[in-house]
Amino acid sequence: MLRVTTIRPSLALSLAGATLCIAAVAGCAGGESPSSGQPSFYQNLAQPDVTVDAAAATSMISGYRSNNGLGPVSVDSDLMRMANEQALAMAQHDTMDHDIGKPFKERVRNSPFANVTVVENVSAGYHTLAEAFSGWRDSPPHRANMLNRSVSRLGIAAAFAPNSKYKVFWALILAGDARPS
Repeated sequence: MLRVTTIRPSLALSLAGATLCIAAVAGCAGGESPSSGQPSFYQNLAQPDVTVDAAAATSMISGYRSNNGLGPVSVDSDLMRMANEQALAMAQHDTMDHDIGKPFKERVRNSPFANVTVVENVSAGYHTLAEAFSGWRDSPPHRANMLNRSVSRLGIAAAFAPNSKYKVFWALILAGDARPS
């Protein structure tokens, strides 16, 4: 038996509008982990071959700064490289420290950011970007770094260390605009 349903034009427009709204909201979600369908800031990084979503980190930190009357930050490739090297060094040594590998001051001195403000947050044991951000936000020195008025760029990385009790080591480096030396 064929069933025909007639929809009034106003109802059809409402349904079409609702469908478009749902599609628009779903499109805004962005930053989702392809494998899990959840936002990337909840992605578990305590596993091999997973990286931090730098765009999600930038959005999260920029939003936090905006809520505190500060300008946004943007991803910087040099800072991303520096953060990655630091996170890997900490994971390889199973130690959380600013001076593992090369001391922080030396790393900055040998970078394009030698003449500007540079701050670093390191941590270990947080498995998601959301956890790391919350930990930094709730720690006065780390919060001060994220809310530093002189920074406008960032690099962030997490390194997985399967044999460590921490599993994930984090490095967030924030800096002002690099000036030619």
